[in-house]
Amino acid sequence: MPDVLSAPLVVEFPFTRSLGPVQSAFLTGLRERTVLGVRTGDGKVMVPPVEYDPVTAEELRELTEVATTGTVTTWAWNPAPRRDQPLATPFAWVLVELDGADTALLHVLDAPGPEAVNTGMRVRIRWAPQRTGAITDIACFEPYEGEAMAQSTPHSGEFADPVTGIVTPARLDYTYTPGRAQSAYLNALSDQRTVGERCPSCRKVYVPPRGACPTCGVATAEQVEVGPRGTVTTYCIVNIKAKNAMNDAIEVPYVYAHIALDGADLALHGRIGGIPYDQVRMGLRVEPVWTEGGRHPDHYRPTGEPDADYDAYKELL
Repeated sequence: MPDVLSAPLVVEFPFTRSLGPVQSAFLTGLRERTVLGVRTGDGKVMVPPVEYDPVTAEELRELTEVATTGTVTTWAWNPAPRRDQPLATPFAWVLVELDGADTALLHVLDAPGPEAVNTGMRVRIRWAPQRTGAITDIACFEPYEGEAMAQSTPHSGEFADPVTGIVTPARLDYTYTPGRAQSAYLNALSDQRTVGERCPSCRKVYVPPRGACPTCGVATAEQVEVGPRGTVTTYCIVNIKAKNAMNDAIEVPYVYAHIALDGADLALHGRIGGIPYDQVRMGLRVEPVWTEGGRHPDHYRPTGEPDADYDAYKELL
């Protein structure tokens, strides 16, 4: 039995968004140790605030300040915190209805163990020492023995130097294990061959193979070697350098293209090299370039052949 292939993969990018007046006031308020909610048409105070009423879709702008103390409405214990979570020690995820609010805020509770947490317990905000205008300005909640504090009061939402945008890192770590079809494809690449699978119904050859025809929905098993040469069907010019070791040596701008390998009925993607980026074009004939010990083509380069006729690849755009 062949070895089962697997590889750790990471999807990571900075998520950037601008803020409207409501979210701007909320995050700026956290920086100033002030918690703001928004009042809906029926008088309820929502924390965190939203810009539109979830029931009536009415635009909401009436900001109100609530207390920094509240009550746990539900919770779940996290015995093994992961990287970049709010606390490095075990903690409870909690929904807290702050005094003066009618909805609950999700955050974490610093507690010695699950036996110290219960629905209905009183808590208060522990502020981060350094605050920048983000939900992490609330370091966590902590147990609080006092009674409910003052109810909500109107607030203008005006602060000096308001926060107008946020950048949040998004990251997903996982282990990828290909199935039969893709394992055969990857093993063939390590031998500098490209193998697809033919649909028994429509007879199209799919590269990379998925084990089933995406058009007919039937299983595929017949292997077909394609390429190695192919045609650029469409492409884009990359002007932003990627932050990973694989692309450290690649200077921008460069071209990433969809390439229809000879004999395939589906275009795969690859980097185009060996030609100035502004000379890459649809119909360009290319071939793979392999590095020593590489398990896949490093890039594709022009073959020197005449460009393919548009009618030869238009169905693969």
